[in-house]
Amino acid sequence: MTHRIRRLALAPCAALLATVAAALATPNAHACTRAVYLGADGDVVTARSMDWKNDVASNLWIFPRGMARTGEGGPNTPKWTSRYGSIVTTGYDVSTTDGVNEKGLSAQLLWLVESQYPAYRKDKPALSIALWAQYVLDQYATVAEAVEALRKEPFFIVTDNVPGEQRLTTLHLSMSDASGDSAIIEYIGGRQVIHHGRQYQVMTNSPTFDEQLALNAYWKAIGGTTMLPGTNRSADRFARASFYINAIPKSEDPVVALASVFSVIRNASVPYGLNTEEEPNISSTRWRTVVDHKRMLYFFESALTPNTFWVDLKRVDFSRETGKVLKLDLGPNQRNVFAGETLDRFVPAEPFRFLGI
Repeated sequence: MTHRIRRLALAPCAALLATVAAALATPNAHACTRAVYLGADGDVVTARSMDWKNDVASNLWIFPRGMARTGEGGPNTPKWTSRYGSIVTTGYDVSTTDGVNEKGLSAQLLWLVESQYPAYRKDKPALSIALWAQYVLDQYATVAEAVEALRKEPFFIVTDNVPGEQRLTTLHLSMSDASGDSAIIEYIGGRQVIHHGRQYQVMTNSPTFDEQLALNAYWKAIGGTTMLPGTNRSADRFARASFYINAIPKSEDPVVALASVFSVIRNASVPYGLNTEEEPNISSTRWRTVVDHKRMLYFFESALTPNTFWVDLKRVDFSRETGKVLKLDLGPNQRNVFAGETLDRFVPAEPFRFLGI
């Protein structure tokens, strides 16, 4: 694990300076942003961006209830049958990187280079990191329910190389639900760390989440209307998203609320094709998703197409008896063009196989 600093046992100013130094030194490889809007009249909207150097080969999939799963973690891996149906966005069609289930629980995987997962053990179940988000969507209806179960550590996470690359996949998981509850789960020094509460609205990448909170406290003291950091670095995107997601109006008009949330996640995105010699690991935003938890809508926006489109989950047949696995092929670099509500553009497909060890 790289660029870890001591916990805030130092004097507050010295600790903050050390945290800032670590953030500036940490490369933002494959960056992303996630933010949760807590609006009027019970509105909850979760937005995320996917930043990646190359085509992440994403497609949209719909899974019904009752799907038999295996954790793809070797001989002693968990097996389960999905309790809830979901719509997800994949990475390379070997993992679930983003999605929401029929109960309104959403999950997102973002890059965290500091992640360090437990050493492999034969006496405990192992879950492939490719299924981490899908396991949550399959099994739980709320963040609180998921956190209660995951605190008991029914499995440990195992990881493998990023498809086509010679480096390990290092991710952390965020969850949010229709009540506005949130949780962030990381593996730091081989141990699971959970941050649970409505206040954890924003997640980006490096440094670790506790250090991001310390950095954000500095910008809160300055005040977002005075000055905000404007670079594409993870800590800067965290500060901007944290300010704007709470500064936008709490409109009772869902169209206005969604437009405001989209503007926040676009503000935290990285311009497409950006190539900065001194920051070779900053990646372009490839796509964005937005979950309207109250109205049960899942929006998708590609950086390379002119339209935002969505799926109304209330129209989806998630039943065990008649529900089908469906796929929406987004094409290379997510260039296939869709508009409006797109459920009818999905086609039946054999489920992809999750990457395992």
